[in-house]
Amino acid sequence: MTDTYLIKYGEIFLKGKNRFIFEDALVNRITEAVEKVEGRFKVYKYLSRVYVECKSDFDEEELIAALKKVFGITAICPVRVLEDKGFDDLKEQLVKYVAEVHPEADFTFKMLCKRARKNYPLNSQEMNCALGEVLLDSYPNLKVNVHNPDVLITVEVRERIYVYSKSIPGPGGMPVGTAGKAMVLLSGGLDSPVAAYMISKRGVKIEAVYFHAPPYTSERAKEKVVDLAKIVSAYTGPIKLHVINFTDIQMAIYQKCPPDELTIIMRRYMMRIAEHIALENGCMGLVTGESIGQVASQTMQSLMCTNEVCTLPVYRPLIAFDKQDIVDISEKINTYETSVLPYEDCCTIFVAEHPVTKPIPSVIEKHEHNLDDCIDEMYKKAIEEREIIEIK
Repeated sequence: MTDTYLIKYGEIFLKGKNRFIFEDALVNRITEAVEKVEGRFKVYKYLSRVYVECKSDFDEEELIAALKKVFGITAICPVRVLEDKGFDDLKEQLVKYVAEVHPEADFTFKMLCKRARKNYPLNSQEMNCALGEVLLDSYPNLKVNVHNPDVLITVEVRERIYVYSKSIPGPGGMPVGTAGKAMVLLSGGLDSPVAAYMISKRGVKIEAVYFHAPPYTSERAKEKVVDLAKIVSAYTGPIKLHVINFTDIQMAIYQKCPPDELTIIMRRYMMRIAEHIALENGCMGLVTGESIGQVASQTMQSLMCTNEVCTLPVYRPLIAFDKQDIVDISEKINTYETSVLPYEDCCTIFVAEHPVTKPIPSVIEKHEHNLDDCIDEMYKKAIEEREIIEIK
């Protein structure tokens, strides 16, 4: 088992003079991730590379699992670090490396040598040929395939020599915190946890707001949302969850507004409250799990009508996703089993049998005036008396 891991990243390389900001953020996110793994680790950046060095005994599976949840990482490569004792020594060490890491020694391979030190005696192509030849001489069952090899053996010459041949895929994306902060409208369904994951993958730090409607929604429904936030936080980092008691507002809408407009008016008030909390907490947008046409409140007309009450941009990472696409991601990030537990949230209460699918904003706004005698006080109370849960 190796004690050093090379962390590869993708889009960060495309950044210009501020690339170091993204690299430093990635180092910080990796450091936070490995702090949860038993053992002592050193995370550092050197010459456009990030490394994790293990300074004590550790569980490799646990470490890899933690790193695979850090956005910004495209690959995790277990590395053999060698002191530069000359090219003959490198050839001997490479033969030993293959024997230990690939004991079957029956595969096609390609050598890929890179030199950060241009004063090294051999150039990259000469190293490829010489090291490939010594492996073919040492292991008769090996074959070269430069187009589609079973194993790509990489040798990087830096201040020391790094050898690796395994690459474990990371989640990709950008380090969380490099693209601002947004407020996620989080429910107990399949969609919003996936939306939270997707927006965080683009580097956005998130907070979340959940609308609770006791006694129509149970305490277990709230616990379900907390559980989902905990699962998502393994990728996003800590989440501040704002729990809004939405019962009074929901009942007022039910009693005073047209039945077919309940859902759209309820959504508009959710967006108003979410935006209020978002602005208080320095968020630059709202995030929802909506997808065009998935339900009545997610038609183009309904989304436009919902957007009308917001000044902040509304980000919808799943807007063009099929339901199966969302299910696949929820299974990958382990939210699916929790999301399908049978505890209703407030979005499934008081749903009209035939909700309006093409709401006219002026008509909806007119009917919202039916709430003028009570809504301001309810709105203020819901925000001021919200529960805040710190998810770590």
